[in-house]
Amino acid sequence: MLYSMVYGTKSVILMEIGMSGFRTSNFDKENNEAKLRLNLNLLDEKSELAKVHQTAYKHQVAKYYNKKVRHRSFLSGDLVLREVTLSIKELNAKKLGPTWDGPYKIEKVSRPGTYWLEDMSGMTLPHPWNAEHLKKYYQ
Repeated sequence: MLYSMVYGTKSVILMEIGMSGFRTSNFDKENNEAKLRLNLNLLDEKSELAKVHQTAYKHQVAKYYNKKVRHRSFLSGDLVLREVTLSIKELNAKKLGPTWDGPYKIEKVSRPGTYWLEDMSGMTLPHPWNAEHLKKYYQ
């Protein structure tokens, strides 16, 4: 498909030239030039068809990806648990330690998906947290 879009005709591999095949046995030198010009006229249609296929493929990939995305949103005052990451895990923590820490209260929403947390004593954590690392805490 790409070769025909660049050169306006289908490619003939070397084995087809030496062997008698359908394309080499039905070659007509007089009509060849007219057929090549017709292929060049249809090049725009081939290009449009390739764009349609590419757009459909991109849509299909996005649909597959978005199916696995879990949207999380929280409001100020909600109680959440935060994921225990390597940066906040204690050095002497065991392998089977807790994976969630908390509960924490959402102090404010910086922008969608980014939240400032405060612990239950009212002390604000030093940096905001992404919703990807938080989950709702149910009492």
